[in-house]
Amino acid sequence: MNATTDYADFSQLYKTICRFDRFLGLELEVLQPGKIIYRLAVVENHLSMPPACHGGVIAAMMDSTLGVTALSWAVAQGKLCATVEFKTHFFSQVKEGDRLQGTGEIDFTGSSLVVPTAEIMDITTNRLVAKGMGTFTLYPITKKKELLELLAKGKADDQLQQDNPLKT
Repeated sequence: MNATTDYADFSQLYKTICRFDRFLGLELEVLQPGKIIYRLAVVENHLSMPPACHGGVIAAMMDSTLGVTALSWAVAQGKLCATVEFKTHFFSQVKEGDRLQGTGEIDFTGSSLVVPTAEIMDITTNRLVAKGMGTFTLYPITKKKELLELLAKGKADDQLQQDNPLKT
């Protein structure tokens, strides 16, 4: 993977690698490096005490939205990133059956940090659910040798599917 990797390739690879997204039910769309959309249909397993969705589900969606926004930009630069911090402001309750959409974009890039912001909307009611901001540190993609080896061998999909503990 290098700076010329297009975002469709990144999106497909990330969907293969990220087990947590599948576990939570998140659906990713990468519009361009640094601009993404996540979607989530709130189901019974997301509830803490019916009818309310657990705040951790919203926080996880925010973390994913901010993180993949930063990561999609970083990969286009031939880098990876890791979370330094993120914060979430919650505005409204989410219930079973709500359809959430998280959008993220890059607000700042430096030589070693990238700062995305994101918001999560309930698209069934057009309500703002949460807003967030994160700081991510950038590092060379070569530090993830195991990922590079899988990519070089062209076995990312096969290997990751074999290692998937959520596979049924």
